[in-house]
Amino acid sequence: MFIGEFKHNIDEKGRVAVPVKFRNQLGSGTIVTRGLDHCLFIFSKQEWENLAQKLIALPLAQSNSRAFARLMLAGASDVELDRQGRILIPDYLREYAGLKKETVIAGLYNRIEIWDGNAWKEYKQKTESASDEIAEKLGELGI
Repeated sequence: MFIGEFKHNIDEKGRVAVPVKFRNQLGSGTIVTRGLDHCLFIFSKQEWENLAQKLIALPLAQSNSRAFARLMLAGASDVELDRQGRILIPDYLREYAGLKKETVIAGLYNRIEIWDGNAWKEYKQKTESASDEIAEKLGELGI
């Protein structure tokens, strides 16, 4: 499982280091794709396969299903960790997530998210200020 929050800089070539504690769990190859809230999602090959099977099973006749599948599948890129544990994030994904220099890499159990440092700070402040409201809504769902 991926847990924790780490700060890493993106280099001039578009590479970012994956935290050491995540590298073994990713294995030999990983998938990076557009995430929600303008971050990037990183999946192990196995987790990606699980998600992809669910996405292709969505009803083709529903526009929201098609749009979400396109967001995730067409935006995906197969990436490899280099010897220093870095991945190269394609230009179009860096642009989508607004990644400049400082990034935050967050472990969310079965996936990793990469955020622009400032966007993460804003998102976190907004979420933390609404935590009581969020907890109440989750309570209604039985969590």
